[in-house]
Amino acid sequence: MQRPTIDDFREIRRGLPAIAALLFVAALAFPMWRISVDAVQYPSTTLRVSLYAYPHLTGDFIEMARLNHYVGFYFPDPVLVEPNFPVEENAIDVPEWSLGPVAFIGVSLLSVFVAVAPTTEKLKRGLKYQFGGTVLVFTVMLADIQYRLWEAGHTLDPGAPVMGVDGFTPPLWGQYQVANITSVSRFGLGAYMAATAVGLLAVSYYYRDQAATLSELPARLRDRLTGFPDAVQERLGRDGDTEDEEDAPHRPTTTAAESDHPEPYS
Repeated sequence: MQRPTIDDFREIRRGLPAIAALLFVAALAFPMWRISVDAVQYPSTTLRVSLYAYPHLTGDFIEMARLNHYVGFYFPDPVLVEPNFPVEENAIDVPEWSLGPVAFIGVSLLSVFVAVAPTTEKLKRGLKYQFGGTVLVFTVMLADIQYRLWEAGHTLDPGAPVMGVDGFTPPLWGQYQVANITSVSRFGLGAYMAATAVGLLAVSYYYRDQAATLSELPARLRDRLTGFPDAVQERLGRDGDTEDEEDAPHRPTTTAAESDHPEPYS
């Protein structure tokens, strides 16, 4: 079976999936999500915690666990592996957190498999399924994370010191307040690396029918961005002309006017 040569990986449709594969794996070494917390219990400090794609936390997670204990909100239990943080008895079970690396390594291997496709037809077909499958995987992951956040925020420990706290849903991105605790959520570097990898797959899929090289990509993107305003203006102008013709009042022509009001005979 014929395999692509090194020169073949200069093509956008082969080179970018290979780069995306590296980014997916490298993203595991960086935080996917960051949380910063301000509370009256820590008047001169902002607590910061970083969460990874596997059960691992860095930062002030011990102090934040103590703070969350006041309202009965706990870090989830990954079940399948031992995390680097203490797990509360009433924490919700999130076994899929332990499988995060499987998803990242899986889409990475699939990217490599597509990049080394032996024929152009198999490459184009592989790019189609790879891009669609990767978008589906990460969409499901984000939906699952948001659901688990909702679950954790709506199953607060009834024995928590602060009673009467209403259920809440921490957002993946944004600010929220519970009692006297103000939290801000942001994506981490790992999430941005994964998003960049998905973007590279999108570009490679777009150029699946062309043997354009990576060195040509900047010029192609520049030409497309430069021509976009002109194309929009041309389109709007064309539409505007059509609308003017359609919306303009139908005035009678001079001939019609004369026929309607003939001049009296002199």
